[in-house]
Amino acid sequence: MSRSNVVRRSRVRRAGESAYGLLLVLKNTFLALLVVVLLAAGAWASWGTARLAMEAGAGERGTLRVVRCGEEFCRGVFSPEGGGASRSDVRVGGTSVAEGGGERLEVALLPGGREVVRTDAAGVLYAWVPLAGGLLLAALVLAGGLRMQRTAWVAGLLGAGVMVGAFVLS
Repeated sequence: MSRSNVVRRSRVRRAGESAYGLLLVLKNTFLALLVVVLLAAGAWASWGTARLAMEAGAGERGTLRVVRCGEEFCRGVFSPEGGGASRSDVRVGGTSVAEGGGERLEVALLPGGREVVRTDAAGVLYAWVPLAGGLLLAALVLAGGLRMQRTAWVAGLLGAGVMVGAFVLS
């Protein structure tokens, strides 16, 4: 091989190419960490209520008889399964949870409080709404920053599906 076919780049150009490559790696690493943080935050925010809504042995289960609904909460009387003392003035979040007075909902009582979580399909989906929001935000980062369009579509549609399902079922 003759020396005339070899093209040598200057040190400045080689250093510039290395620095640009390093910046690309740092950008992709930062955006991947951002996606992980968004998903972890959504899962963390959802897990407390979702665990109660999904697990049969978690929390005290029973029935909530809705008495009245306000702007942010519906209030009613909680009757635990298997007997026990009922609690009055228990609240469940969201006005779309119940249509009005007299409706009965299967619920689980949050520990140490007077708030309950629905244990039906609508309650489970409603509990996972923070994770769905994290999926929607992560989809934007995946598509725009990491150029992972297919993964972004899957994450975005999954997040939107959970949100729409919670809205439709409640």
